[in-house]
Amino acid sequence: MMFDQFALHNSKTPKYKQLVREIERLVQGGKLKVGDRIPSINEVAETYLLSRDTVEKAYKQLKENNIINAVRGKGYYISNTNVESKLQVCLMFNKLSPYKKIIYDGLVSNLGDQVVVDLFIHHCNPDLFENLIRKTNRLYSYYVIMPHLEGEEGRIIDLLMNIPEGKLILLDKDITNIKHKNYGLVCQDFERDLFEMINTLIDRIKSYNRIFLVFPTDTAYPYPQEIVRGFKRACGSNNLPFEVLNEIVDSTQVKKGDLYIVISDMDLANLIKQARTKKLIIGEELGILSYNDTPLKEVLAKGISVISTDFEHMAVKTSEMITENRLTKIRNPFRFIKRQSF
Repeated sequence: MMFDQFALHNSKTPKYKQLVREIERLVQGGKLKVGDRIPSINEVAETYLLSRDTVEKAYKQLKENNIINAVRGKGYYISNTNVESKLQVCLMFNKLSPYKKIIYDGLVSNLGDQVVVDLFIHHCNPDLFENLIRKTNRLYSYYVIMPHLEGEEGRIIDLLMNIPEGKLILLDKDITNIKHKNYGLVCQDFERDLFEMINTLIDRIKSYNRIFLVFPTDTAYPYPQEIVRGFKRACGSNNLPFEVLNEIVDSTQVKKGDLYIVISDMDLANLIKQARTKKLIIGEELGILSYNDTPLKEVLAKGISVISTDFEHMAVKTSEMITENRLTKIRNPFRFIKRQSF
């Protein structure tokens, strides 16, 4: 038999360790038994585009762990199914991004060497999400999932219901009508977070003439519509002149006295270009608030002010649920980081 495709192609985990982990998981799951032949070094190297040295290193580790042995002229066979039991975590994101990396790195760091974290990406595709759930079903100790999927909510709920009770932790977004009596949750309340943040910053916001939310709609990875609702509700309750834009383009009429709340980094870059073209001083003549912090935003245009959930906190609380085997439901903190742009 050939192994499943590795989960962490671009992770910090060396490829040989990923291969060792894959074989050990198949042994623990009963899919490989004592006496079963496993693919040769050349077969694995060719199938997964790995170097022969990488596969040899993995097989050497497996032999040292007494999981496989080599039979001269015949190949490699499973010799022992008594694999040291480790907690195994299936981590499923909607996409790769700098913010997701903070969560992944935080989980790996906080959970330590005794917990294995495998990363999968569903790309907001319900069919791919279903395939991943079915492929990983009951292979993991915990399933940590970001369920950002538009439409087919009933189908998504049915799939999540297949995860054993007490083994599911949802990140970033809650899914209503899940009948698990016991599942973990570390989520944003997108509407409430932005509504409360605007109210917190209202004295500063009222100094601007116009307030814009730049909310992309034509994107492969949809953003939560709750952000728009929170923005409109906050502006309406404070009698603020506002408008929702889909993007920043060359024809966007950026003017002195405007404040822009920007979701995507592409729109942020285009807005900064507009400011330079029109010779508007960011932070004095033009206000910018960006969603989600990155190291680049600390130095870009002398510093971009940010509103963001605390991704490190999300990783810490998720890690605690796993290590303490105690699932809770938490609203993740939403914070403002003040810099030059606002």
